[in-house]
Amino acid sequence: MPHSVTYVSVTAPLVAGNAASDLVAQDLPTLAAAYQFGEVEDVRYLPDGLMNRNWQLRTAGGTFVLKLLLDAPVATVRRNLNVAAALAAAGLPACPPVLTVTGDVVAEVHGRAYSLFSWLEGEHIAGTELSAGQAHHLGGVLGRLHRRLNDPDLRRWLSVPRAVTAAVTAPDEALREADRYLRVIDGLAELTPFDTRVAQLLQRRKALIAAHGHRRPPTDQPAGPVGYTHGDLQHRNIIWRDKTIAGVIDWDRIKVRPFGEEVARTATLQLGGEVGELNLELVAAFVAGYRGEVSISDVELGDAVDRLWWKRASDFWHLVFHYDRGDHSCDHLFFSGETFLHWWTANRGQVRDAFAARS
Repeated sequence: MPHSVTYVSVTAPLVAGNAASDLVAQDLPTLAAAYQFGEVEDVRYLPDGLMNRNWQLRTAGGTFVLKLLLDAPVATVRRNLNVAAALAAAGLPACPPVLTVTGDVVAEVHGRAYSLFSWLEGEHIAGTELSAGQAHHLGGVLGRLHRRLNDPDLRRWLSVPRAVTAAVTAPDEALREADRYLRVIDGLAELTPFDTRVAQLLQRRKALIAAHGHRRPPTDQPAGPVGYTHGDLQHRNIIWRDKTIAGVIDWDRIKVRPFGEEVARTATLQLGGEVGELNLELVAAFVAGYRGEVSISDVELGDAVDRLWWKRASDFWHLVFHYDRGDHSCDHLFFSGETFLHWWTANRGQVRDAFAARS
C-alpha cells in the first residue's frame, strides 16, 4: 500500500529524535515570531525516511513541516531553496519554502538553521506500485525539472554548468574495501546476525567484482548532457495526489551531474531496486516519458546505466554508515541492495534495453 506522506526528507548525521525535538521545542517561540504562524497547537516528529529530522506543526496559521537543517552549509541551503521557489513559480511541482518576516528562506535560531514548508496532502508511492502511466508521468516531470533547472533565468543562483568527471573505482580498490570490512567484522568481540550475514555477502560481492570488473566503464568521463539536477529523486521525496505528482521535495543536493545519472538512479530506486529487481516495463515507460522532454541518446543513457551498475558493485556506503559512523538507519538497504546488484548483473542486457525505450 502507498505510504502516508511525511513531506520533507533530509540526510543528516544521526541525532536522537528526542534530543532534536527538545531543541525544536526550545526554538519554537523564536520560530513562531520569525514566521508569524501564531500559536502552536501540536508538534509531531516525522520518523519516516532514512535520516530525517522533520516535524509537523499544527498552528493557528495553518499546518506546516519544519525542517532542522543538519546536512549542508546554510549558504547552500539558501541557494537551493531559492531555486525550488523559482521552479514552483514557473509551474513545476517543486514545493517552495515559507518565507520569514524578513523574506528569508531560512530561519537561524541559537546557531541552528530551519526551513518551513506548507503541509502538502498526498502520499509517497514506493517500489512498483506506480502504473505505467504514472511512471511515464514521473519521467516527464524529471525531464521538465532538468530543463528548467538549466534555464538561464536561474543564473541568479546557479552558474553555468561545466563538464564533470565520474571516478571509476578500480576492482583492486573495491576488493580492498571489502576486505577492510571483513577484518572489522572479524575483530568484533561478538557478532550480531547483521555482522554474520554481511560477512557472507561480502564474500559473494568479492566474487562478483573479480568476475565482472573488466566490464566497468573505461574512463572517468561520462557520456551525454550534463547540468543541474535534483540529486535524490526517489519515492520518499515525491508526493502523489490523484495519480499525478503534487510535489517534489528535498532540494538539498542540487548539483551538476550527467542527466543520465539521475535518470538511471531515479529509475532503479523508484521502480523496484529496493525490493531486489526492476520492473522493466515501468522503467521503459519512465524513460520514454523523460525522452519526451529531454534529448538523450541510447549511447549516452547506456553509459549512465553502466556507470551506476559499477558504482553499486564497487561501493559500500551502507557499511560506511554502519561500521564507520555507528549509524544503523540504512542497514536494511544493504541486503536489498545486494539482491538487486546480483539480479542486475545477471540481467544487464534486459536492463539496458529497458533504458533504450522511446515510446
